[in-house]
Amino acid sequence: MTTINSSVFTTETMTVPGGTETILRGGRDLFPLLPEGFHGIEKIGVLGWGPQGRAQALNLRDSLAGTGITVSVGLRPGSTSADDARANGFTEENGTLGELLTVAADSDLVILLIADAALAAQHETIFQTLKPGATIGLSHGFLLGHLQASGRDFPEGHPVIAVCPKGMGDSVRRLYQQGATVNGAGINASIAVHADPDGHATDRALAWSVALGSPYTFATTLSSEYRSDIVGERAILLGAVHGLVEALYRYFRLQGSDPITAYERSTEAVTGPIARTISAAGLPAVRAALSGADQELFDRAYSATYLPARDLVAEIYDEVAEGTELRSVVLADQRLATRPMTAIAGSEMWSHSAEVHERRATTTTALDPLTAGLFVATMTAQVDEFAARGHAWSEIVNESIIEAVDSLLPYMHARDVAFMVDNCSRTARLGTRRWGPRFQAAYEQLALPALDNPADAKAIEAFLQNPVHEALAVAAELRPSVDISVS
Repeated sequence: MTTINSSVFTTETMTVPGGTETILRGGRDLFPLLPEGFHGIEKIGVLGWGPQGRAQALNLRDSLAGTGITVSVGLRPGSTSADDARANGFTEENGTLGELLTVAADSDLVILLIADAALAAQHETIFQTLKPGATIGLSHGFLLGHLQASGRDFPEGHPVIAVCPKGMGDSVRRLYQQGATVNGAGINASIAVHADPDGHATDRALAWSVALGSPYTFATTLSSEYRSDIVGERAILLGAVHGLVEALYRYFRLQGSDPITAYERSTEAVTGPIARTISAAGLPAVRAALSGADQELFDRAYSATYLPARDLVAEIYDEVAEGTELRSVVLADQRLATRPMTAIAGSEMWSHSAEVHERRATTTTALDPLTAGLFVATMTAQVDEFAARGHAWSEIVNESIIEAVDSLLPYMHARDVAFMVDNCSRTARLGTRRWGPRFQAAYEQLALPALDNPADAKAIEAFLQNPVHEALAVAAELRPSVDISVS
């Protein structure tokens, strides 16, 4: 699904390599169309108050103020999140906070934002409580993969739609708030229509995306979404980043750098100048910012890294598509029910995070050519694997590049990579802990030892001519000029 047909919203055709895609440009000027877009929806129930649940409930409530459409939050009995929901205006007294199944039973659109493994365990009970014809809303296709693994699907007679923001919940809320002064500020989102028995599912999905503040909404399928999302967070969005900075920190230390310099050349370079350069001017701009020996080192690092990274991304994709990765998440949820997951922030490099952050006021981190070569090669490897698997270009650039440089890496820059890994969703955290060390080993055992080899001229030319650059340039034109604020 790369075409959007709407009777409410005016869409645009975007030219991408090899064809066109239909997208919707968002903005608060579209808010008056929301009641019509949410055809037949009077009550929206958001189940869960994790980062996405919190952000989406608040954004929906604010966007729909005065429309007569109410937004309620449903939580499990005894949830520790209830106090924060109340503090944000969702209360039992005004009828916008209740027990999870009660809210589900009372809503016309039920948005399922509880943790993936919990949803896999509880979905049947939730489905049994739904009103006839109620719309089922998802922000992740994990549940579809879980159902398909056992030959099942969603209950008949219910529209099933997805709106999937391409960023963490904190970014979804913060950029929406910036939209009060910069129209269209927000996090891009994909939509998917899995079932449309009443013919209004697409407009509801678009209305939901607009209400979240998405500046750019593109179409996908639920199956394609969960594959690209889960693979991406195990690769360039989280897992590969963690493996990359750990490997490079150790490498620079062995080469004689002190801890602060090693941290700055690895972590700071990725989350700072590399991310900002890609965000502002695209992937080739990273190489173009270097010259002479530095550019030659970038080329050698890129050449040494691309194939090992591509092999790992392909392996992850196969395990997600086959269902192995999803089953591991469900099994881990059972295993971790009685004990917390250990943190990864205990390795030596993270003890220097605070000092490095303090140095930002007086020190400018350089765009390290070795780090840049490894990172850009890994990002391009994910892009190329997704293209080979048939994903649409909007999905490729958002899942592989825009989400990284405009949402996750700025957050990592403010906190650090380890903090991000230790505080993301359980699905992402499990995947990062499993695949991050695999990427680290690939960098340490395959890429870095090959740095003395000459650069592969064909690999560099393929990078410079990659069609993703055209697709990213088109997508970047739809992005408001705002920065994510991270307090």
